[in-house]
Amino acid sequence: MTDTKQRMLDTAKELIWRDSYNATSVDEICKKSNTKKGSFYHYFPSKAHLALETMDGCMQETKEKYDEVFSPTYPALERFSLMVDYVIEQQREISKELGHVCGCPFATLGSELAAQDKEVGEKIAIICATKTKYYSSALRDLVNDGVISKETNIEAKADAIFALIVGELIVARIKNDLSSIENNLKTTLFDLIGVKET
Repeated sequence: MTDTKQRMLDTAKELIWRDSYNATSVDEICKKSNTKKGSFYHYFPSKAHLALETMDGCMQETKEKYDEVFSPTYPALERFSLMVDYVIEQQREISKELGHVCGCPFATLGSELAAQDKEVGEKIAIICATKTKYYSSALRDLVNDGVISKETNIEAKADAIFALIVGELIVARIKNDLSSIENNLKTTLFDLIGVKET
């Protein structure tokens, strides 16, 4: 990948995460990344295509981290605990860097574009499915270990975990306040799973 394209992707990631997709213009991306508009359209047919590539990059980073924290070498409950720690630390770092709580970039983009752009909608669906696979795997291990009931609907529970985390991040962005996820997310997640926080 060329330096120019990477600069535009990095800039778009920052601006879309900080503001929103609709609030970020191609002109602003070009100006902040110090590139010409012709270069933008050389690499990206549209702003939506840039957003798709930005999502790919974000998801790759997330997948690498989730591969680590959801490793079967950790007890299943500890995987969820490590995931929450990662989410909180990531939000702290981005909030410090960009000046306010930014929440989940996938949720922000999805809420703005999924109904308007089929490719974006499909990409968001893939991201959702990818994350819930990690949750499902850990939940199955909790069932197998006898920690939660064997009657647990794994897929429904995994979807609920995804919704909980996204919802908490949206609220944190709206309030510009991380205290709720810092103080309550782990307990709320464990309650949803059906175990006590250790």
